Amino acid sequence: MTSHAAGTFEVKLIPQSQGEKAEGPALARFSFDKQFHGDLEATGKGEMLADGPDAKGSGAYVAIERVTGTLGGRAGSFVLQHSGTLTRGATELSITVVPDSGTGQLEGLTGKLNVIITNGKHSYEFDYSLPDSR
Repeated sequence: MTSHAAGTFEVKLIPQSQGEKAEGPALARFSFDKQFHGDLEATGKGEMLADGPDAKGSGAYVAIERVTGTLGGRAGSFVLQHSGTLTRGATELSITVVPDSGTGQLEGLTGKLNVIITNGKHSYEFDYSLPDSR
């Protein structure tokens, strides 16, 4: 059975040392800290690698994030895999739970998280499944 979680979050990006690139600007590296509120009460810690956006409004990022807290009243942690592409200003984003990354009462978690940014405020919608046993 699929469940739905929603809420808000804050994110703090921390620039890391930049790599060298033969042509054009170097890839941007960040660590980040998140605080989730709502149906997911948790902290997130991750690493991001990004390129762009370029003058045409295109770029991309990938990230891995460990989330620790409670989801629907169940405590544990899990890992999210991020992949985002910006094509001339149009965003395509995929954030999924890494298979078998759930721990504690979140063991067996699967799902996809959607990020919504409105007027600079971040919120999420998370469709997920967990085994019935706690």
